[in-house]
Amino acid sequence: MEHSNFLVEAVIFMSAAVIAVPIATRLGLGSVLGYLLAGVAIGPSALGLVGDASDEMHVAEFGVALMLFLIGLEMQPKKLWQMRGAILGTGSAQLLLTTAAVAGTALLFFDLGWRTAVAIGLILALSSTAIVLQSLSEKGLLKTQGGRSAFAVLLLQDIAVIPILALLPLLAVTPAVTHGSGLEGWQYAAAVIGTIAAFAISGRYLLGPLLRLVAGSQVREMFTVSALLIVFGAAAVMSWLDLSPALGTFLAGVLLAESEFRHELEADIQPFKGLLLGLFFIAVGASLNFAQIAQNPLLLFGLVLALVLVKFAVLFLLARFLRMSKGEDWLFALSLAQAGEFGFVLVSFSTQIQVLDAEASSLLVALIALTMALTPILLLIFERFIQPRFIIGPDAPQEPHQAPSLETNSPVIIIGYGRFGQITGRLLNACGFGTTLLERNAEQLDLVRRYGIEAFYGDATREDLLRAAGAAHARMVILTLSDQAASLEIVAQLQKHFPHLTILARARSRMHQYALMEAGVKYIFRETIDPALAIGEKALELLGLSPLQARRAARKFKQHDQRMLEALFPYWRDEAQHIAQSRIYREQLLQALREDRRDKDLHLDHYWEEAQPEAEKS
Repeated sequence: MEHSNFLVEAVIFMSAAVIAVPIATRLGLGSVLGYLLAGVAIGPSALGLVGDASDEMHVAEFGVALMLFLIGLEMQPKKLWQMRGAILGTGSAQLLLTTAAVAGTALLFFDLGWRTAVAIGLILALSSTAIVLQSLSEKGLLKTQGGRSAFAVLLLQDIAVIPILALLPLLAVTPAVTHGSGLEGWQYAAAVIGTIAAFAISGRYLLGPLLRLVAGSQVREMFTVSALLIVFGAAAVMSWLDLSPALGTFLAGVLLAESEFRHELEADIQPFKGLLLGLFFIAVGASLNFAQIAQNPLLLFGLVLALVLVKFAVLFLLARFLRMSKGEDWLFALSLAQAGEFGFVLVSFSTQIQVLDAEASSLLVALIALTMALTPILLLIFERFIQPRFIIGPDAPQEPHQAPSLETNSPVIIIGYGRFGQITGRLLNACGFGTTLLERNAEQLDLVRRYGIEAFYGDATREDLLRAAGAAHARMVILTLSDQAASLEIVAQLQKHFPHLTILARARSRMHQYALMEAGVKYIFRETIDPALAIGEKALELLGLSPLQARRAARKFKQHDQRMLEALFPYWRDEAQHIAQSRIYREQLLQALREDRRDKDLHLDHYWEEAQPEAEKS
């Protein structure tokens, strides 16, 4: 019976999402607000199709965990180092100033002790990573100055949850046991830091070999299982410490940020993240308790307004102090002027250790949920009324303090990094062009990385993997695979999902080239033609032809071969016609070369000059 109820609720959740999100998106409200409204509609305070959404919330929190894992995958040490000013400076300033402002407001207007006020300040200083990043990404604002600064602050907040959880027991009026081990206060804090350090060290030295082993099996679904195992394993470790699972997954992502498997992991996790994040937003909407709001609406809405105004004021003043561009300061302040999902965890933990009483806890949960639901509306107001008045985005004035771009997309993606792809990649790198290298063979990948070449594991026949590797922003793809079926499948994916990309493809044989031509690839390079002609040219010299005669013969042969290949393309699937036409073209080539050899003036300089443009054309 319980199994049946689960299926019914799953159908209700998905149906609500399928109806509400497209409508909200069509109206320009964004998917996040659509999910929240869907949750409100099916929740106990509206249609009552689902009851308490706490069970769904626990499952959906893994959507936040998966999102932070993907963020961690982007946080390579060099990027973190580049963002150190924004993360440590702007992020720390926001956290401390907002905590002080909220705690001061709580002390001034409510009969609270300083310990409780500080705890509330720490809880409400955090913002919603899930809602803010999803909303900014959908609206194309994540790469703006305000968006990047908001990301840096959110990153600092997510990291700060660990010390906040360690600090909260120290604010308890009476000593409270914080963990099953019986540790209290500073002992628990030391245990948390020590366990995380041990987790980080073991993860760094165990995850790489594990993924190489799985990649060597060439079983695609096993890599997906491994990716989920890493995420759930990291979450389980943090849950055992009574910490947020999302922080464990973020740490796991950071540990794998330099791994050759980064793009494959991102592609495998992305579908689960999107699904669970949507469930999370619906659960937040369903958890809004309108009965509690109706009991004291003025107090609750007054608290919502007060919190948003206090956080907005702190953030806006901080943005002006940092000299953010006009308009970007509004984006920065409005996007972070809410409480966050980690607040639910901190409220529950604070109640457990008796820092907060049940009444305050219930009020804070409602406050957090309402401000989270308000965020998409605030960003919609920004988009409709504030953004049109300012230059926001790539054309906005750049200030020296701003966080660097999170994207380092290369203009070229090379698929297949064997002997053929390596030569092409080395030439491009030597000329100063960045490349993203994808290789499916785990042994080959391990070999090139031992030589200091950064390449990534990935099956490029997957659209999500190509997107994770930066195909949406790249200029061209160089396809060097010898596998005809795989290369044609990749070409189909590129033309369907990334039609702006120029494709340069290797063909292993004439038939492979015909297949690529039929698929619409313009730039095709048969791997055997140039080396074979070079050998033939040298053989002609050794057989008595002058270097010029040998070079001219090779050039003429290549030009004729290319013309023949194009002329025979319509017949490549008709073997009889193809053979018949090939014989005609071979005779024409023989006749042309015989005439060249009979030319007594072939040694003169003007023939050499004629050979040069021919070489360039070929």
